[in-house]
Amino acid sequence: MKFSRRAFAAGAAALAITLPLGASAQQDGSLKAVQDKGSIALGIPTDYPPYGYMGPDFKPTGVDVAVAQLIADKLGVKAELVPVSTPNRIPYLQSRKIDAIVSALGKNEERQKVIDFTVSYAPFFQAVFGPKNLEVKSFADLADKTLAVTRGTIQDDALVSLAPKSLKIQRFEDDNATMAAFMTQQTQFVAVGAAVAAAALQKNPKVQAEYKLLIKDSPNYVGVRKGETALLNKINEILRAAKKDGTLESYSQKWLGRGMGNLPD
Repeated sequence: MKFSRRAFAAGAAALAITLPLGASAQQDGSLKAVQDKGSIALGIPTDYPPYGYMGPDFKPTGVDVAVAQLIADKLGVKAELVPVSTPNRIPYLQSRKIDAIVSALGKNEERQKVIDFTVSYAPFFQAVFGPKNLEVKSFADLADKTLAVTRGTIQDDALVSLAPKSLKIQRFEDDNATMAAFMTQQTQFVAVGAAVAAAALQKNPKVQAEYKLLIKDSPNYVGVRKGETALLNKINEILRAAKKDGTLESYSQKWLGRGMGNLPD
């Protein structure tokens, strides 16, 4: 049987198109898996007000919890809200204990190597806070001082290059322990998310502390596993619609006391 060159070329082209698309569809069943399961496991904070914390009814609430519930609702599936901490949230995602991270997650180069990020959904910035009676105008003024920070956070990484070598940094495993160290004067300063500091100081008005230095402005993103493009694209669609219709703005105003501002896409 003889084949013309034209027929062979057409067949080869069709095969070249069909195989990658078929392989891609087979490899990325992330959205279908969630839909078939009828639920999505979302890692949320429960000790990080106002992003995620336990309300008076002993149920999780906050910006991240609202966004997690919104994602599940728009997907038409049940939300399985899984409490995570800063150190374990990415390992939980990689080991498939959760399907996505909605836990005050900032984006940096190291994290982008191991997970994928959606568009941003809420403002977040990290700063140094300290006693009102200690004047601090630059990071150089932190020389020979003590500071608490949560291990593995963006602010922890940033301090390595920003802070003077003589700053004594004490690292803690979660934000509750970090804030407790500062509140009980184990350290003179704390590096933490501004909204988190504001919530803690509001509960403890006797602690005379204030904002000192900006570390980094780093919005929150949803994290998904590498290569799960179908789920990523769907969550992006949900978040973009929520930005456009004002839903995310209302969440920001309700829990953060400020608008979203111009969040990066």
